[in-house]
Amino acid sequence: MTHSVRRIGRTLALVLPVVMVLSGTLAVTAVPWAASNSDSQLLAASARTVSDAKGAKEVKAPAPQDVLRDRLLVELREKDPGVALTDLQRAVEGRPSLARHCMSIAKALGKAAVEQYGPTRAHRFSRPVCDTSFASGVAQFS
Repeated sequence: MTHSVRRIGRTLALVLPVVMVLSGTLAVTAVPWAASNSDSQLLAASARTVSDAKGAKEVKAPAPQDVLRDRLLVELREKDPGVALTDLQRAVEGRPSLARHCMSIAKALGKAAVEQYGPTRAHRFSRPVCDTSFASGVAQFS
C-alpha cells in the first residue's frame, strides 16, 4: 500500500508542474487586452517581401488618432455629438495612448458641431470629456 502511494505521489510530482506550466502559457497567450486585429496585422506585415519593401514607394498608414478623429467626425454628422463624445471617452479609456490627442480630437468635434448645429445647439452637447475641450472648441469656433 505504501509503495503504490509513493509511486502515485512521484508521478504527480513530475506531471503536475508540467501541466501547470503549459496551462499558464496557454492562458497568457489569450489575454483579453490584446488587439483583436493583431492577426491581420501580422499577416499583412509578413506578406510583404523584401523586394516589395525596397521597390515600393513607402505608404504610411494614418496615425491611430487621425483614424479615430475621422471616424468620430463621421459619427457626429450621422448621429449627434453626444454619441461621438461618448465613443471618444471609451476609446481613450480603452487605449490610454490616445489620451494626449484627446483634447485636439474633442476640439475638432466642437468645431464640426458648430458647423452642423450652430453654436447654441452645439453647446448643449458639452460634457466633461478631455477637460471640456469640446466646449472650448464650440466657443472658439462660434
